[in-house]
Amino acid sequence: MHKGKEPYLSIYKIVGFYPDNIQLYKQAFLHKSQSIEDDEGKWLNNERLEFLGDAILSAVVADIVYKHFQNKREGFLTNTRSKIVSRDSMNRIGLSLGIDHLLRYSINVHAQHEAHNSNMLGNALEALIGAIYLDQGFDACYRFIDDVLIKKHIDIDKISETEVNFKSNLIEWGQKNRLPISFEIIESFQDEQSNPVFQTAAVLVETGEHIGIGIGYSKKESQQNAAQMAMKKIRTDRIFQQHILGLKKKLREEKKAREEVEQTDGQNIVVEESSSEVERIDLSPISKEAVAE
Repeated sequence: MHKGKEPYLSIYKIVGFYPDNIQLYKQAFLHKSQSIEDDEGKWLNNERLEFLGDAILSAVVADIVYKHFQNKREGFLTNTRSKIVSRDSMNRIGLSLGIDHLLRYSINVHAQHEAHNSNMLGNALEALIGAIYLDQGFDACYRFIDDVLIKKHIDIDKISETEVNFKSNLIEWGQKNRLPISFEIIESFQDEQSNPVFQTAAVLVETGEHIGIGIGYSKKESQQNAAQMAMKKIRTDRIFQQHILGLKKKLREEKKAREEVEQTDGQNIVVEESSSEVERIDLSPISKEAVAE
């Protein structure tokens, strides 16, 4: 083991121990834009580790929240966990830990990261958790999440009281990507105690797709739950992400085509106006001659 040497020292400063299998940690900080091929012909990046780390993070935070709030109901515990493991939270902690200095990615992806508020840091942090699990086991993961992520960077009591407006976040995402979002009530009914219940869909206006469905005891609650489901889909569903990229490309091409048509129409109008002007100039002396005669 090469204690005190890079990259062992950098990993130690983040996780608090020296890794046994350094290759796992290198892979955790390898964005897919910089994928490398191993000896068996497989392309390596941090996506698989991110998948693993995401599941472990969710389980550990659920356990921590469950033990911390002894008398709270399931809905409260679920919302608190969601706030802790949110992309904003993980990105912020990843930046604080200095993961941005270890992450390998292409320059083009970095530009996209700056322009579209990418989740590269949060994803890499989850991949790091996956690497710790494979290298050191579940107990080491638990200690890292509890001692480093939670106790040093998150006030559980404070964050539990923070209201997360998923609807506003989703609408803002739609505005940034020029894909308007609307909310439609699918149905309303009453539960066993005759309380009104609403089921709402978050709709991608351009295609009419339901990208999130939520249920609540008020229209506002059902919209928030639909938006939360939609935001999770946007963050985690790779197929949907590719669909959105394709849709945005299609809209750009359609806009470009419209602009070209408008530009052509504008040129035709100028030509027609010029022709009319020529006709007026040419006809003017003829009219004078006709009058003179």
